[in-house]
Amino acid sequence: MKQNKIVKSFFIILIFLIIISFIYLKYFKIEKTDKVETKSSEDIIYKSNIIENVNYTTKDADGNEYIVTALEGEIDYSNSDIIYLTKVKALIKLKDSNIITIDSDFGKYNTDNFDTIFSKNVIINYLDNKIIGEYLDFSLARNTMIISREVVYTNLENIMRADVIEIDIKTKDTKIFMYENDKKVNIKNKNY
Repeated sequence: MKQNKIVKSFFIILIFLIIISFIYLKYFKIEKTDKVETKSSEDIIYKSNIIENVNYTTKDADGNEYIVTALEGEIDYSNSDIIYLTKVKALIKLKDSNIITIDSDFGKYNTDNFDTIFSKNVIINYLDNKIIGEYLDFSLARNTMIISREVVYTNLENIMRADVIEIDIKTKDTKIFMYENDKKVNIKNKNY
C-alpha cells in the first residue's frame, strides 16, 4: 500500500514537471526568440534607409545648375521627399556668373522642390568672398540664400559680422541686418 502511494506521488510529480516544462518551452522560450527576431528586422529596415555617397543634380528653367553631394543621407520616414544629409557639399553654377560652393556638416534636402537647409559649420565661397554661419536656407523656388547665426563675411578688404545675410540669387541684391534694432552690423577694414 505504501509502495502504491509512492508510485502515485512519483507519477503526479512527473506529470506536473512535464506540464511546467511544456508551458515554459511553449510560452517563455519562443517569446524570447520572437523579441530577438523583431529587433533584427527593425535593424535591417533602419539600415536600408541610409544612403552612402549621395549626389543630386538639378537644373532650373533659367539654366542654373545645382549639385548637392553628401557622405551619407537618411530618408525621412514620414516624408520620402526629405533626405537628411551628413558632410554636405553644394556647387551652384549660375548662368552668366561664377560658381558658388557651400560646405556644411549637415543638411536637409527636399527632392521635390530642391530647397536645402545647411546647418553647422556652413561655409560659402564666391570669388574672393567667404561667408561663415551656422544656418543657411537655400531655395531655388524663392531664389534666395538666407544665412544666419554667427555670420561672418570676409573679402579681400573687409570683415563683417551680422545676424543675417539674405541674398537674391537672380539679382544678387543683398540685405544684411541684425535681429535686434539696438545692435548694429560690425564692419572692419582688414588694413586698419
